[in-house]
Amino acid sequence: MKLKFLGGAGTVTGSKYLISHNQQRVLVDCGLFQGVKKLRLQNWKSFPIDPKTINAVVLTHAHIDHSGYIPALRKTGFKGPVYCTRGTYDLCRILLPDSGFLQEEDARYANKKKFSRHSPAMPLYTEKEAIESLKLFKPIHYHESIEVANGIKARFTPVGHILGSSAIQITAGGKTITFSGDVGRSEDLVMRSPEPLNETDYLVVESTYGNRKHDETDPFEFLKNVVNKTMERGGIVLFPSFAVGRTQTILYILQVLKERNEIPDVPVFLNSPMAITATEIYCNHHKEHRLSADECTKIDKGTHFVRTPEESIELNKRKYPSIIISASGMASGGRVLHHLKTLLPNHRNSVVFVGFQAPGTRGDAMVNGAQQVKIHGAYHPVRAEVSHLDSLSAHGDYGEILEWLEHSKIAPRQVFVTHGEPAASDSMRLKLEEQFGWRVEVPDAGDEFEL
Repeated sequence: MKLKFLGGAGTVTGSKYLISHNQQRVLVDCGLFQGVKKLRLQNWKSFPIDPKTINAVVLTHAHIDHSGYIPALRKTGFKGPVYCTRGTYDLCRILLPDSGFLQEEDARYANKKKFSRHSPAMPLYTEKEAIESLKLFKPIHYHESIEVANGIKARFTPVGHILGSSAIQITAGGKTITFSGDVGRSEDLVMRSPEPLNETDYLVVESTYGNRKHDETDPFEFLKNVVNKTMERGGIVLFPSFAVGRTQTILYILQVLKERNEIPDVPVFLNSPMAITATEIYCNHHKEHRLSADECTKIDKGTHFVRTPEESIELNKRKYPSIIISASGMASGGRVLHHLKTLLPNHRNSVVFVGFQAPGTRGDAMVNGAQQVKIHGAYHPVRAEVSHLDSLSAHGDYGEILEWLEHSKIAPRQVFVTHGEPAASDSMRLKLEEQFGWRVEVPDAGDEFEL
């Protein structure tokens, strides 16, 4: 069995890991590169191997940096099945078409405003092509062992990152390798704690927070203060939010704060069709997370869902105090950009980023004090109060991941550290070596190992 790193090595994005065994090939995750332009350009390069030769794809979870390249893979010849949990499939049904739609929308806007270097600007894939790729998906149950290619089996274990998220254990030729995917928190407000892993010969583990721990800021107190200060100024609070996971957590916190009468009963608008549908999916899967059916109903009743472009335009004209949640979470695209253009120049408003901001994104620039940001080809001043709440990250920090591995009671022959910036991955390597005495390596993109 061979393992090759095609993405997610040396960076937190573009996760793709290739397993080869007896002329069979299985791709673990198939993500888009996001963030700085140098990374995004990777999406346009020819795939490192012929997609026609890949027998199957298995997905750890639905986030675009793990699933978003599937339509492009299919477009270039991949015809095999895509295995994932039911929750991952349901989320991919909205995430992938939305990804295609946004790419088409961005290309149209770039062509209209003529700020792209390419003439005409083209999407990597379209909404229609993303919808077509969903026909390849085969949802399975947690803990079910299935043959994904001839002689290669896969088993999915919950890891509490988002709905449907999994660690995947691959078995072939008498050996096992486990991919952690993105590992959730032990005390997440919405998701349950990651389940311990089964014994494995090899382990690929993420390291997003491999060199730091989350701050212990109370999210309820933090958001209460931001909302109240902004309302006193007569402003609007904008949350650029990840549609899946983070949005549902923010809605839950705001609902609780309103029930406690700790913030004013101002309207809460969710302006993201994808986040709206994701919230509905979370409610349909309420047995897989901590929120009860009753809590889901309260969130639904307490939120104004902004579905159409016309409603979004009207919302962007709003002058009265309110709370707006809109994708994307790093301000890299979507409807939130139009809100930012309107709200950033006014000191009465607040912009709250919740969670990791990848280097090179607008979110990263703003939380690090940028005085202006470029949106749709023009620069806009940052006069609104910008806050960053990191304690709600859906990724476990290094302490939580080490504790999870300790509880798993595993003894892999070798560990590969991925999905982190170089300093974070190397820090995680050292911690794993020191605490467990394991043989650990931080691979580079393109590295291949005989297992």
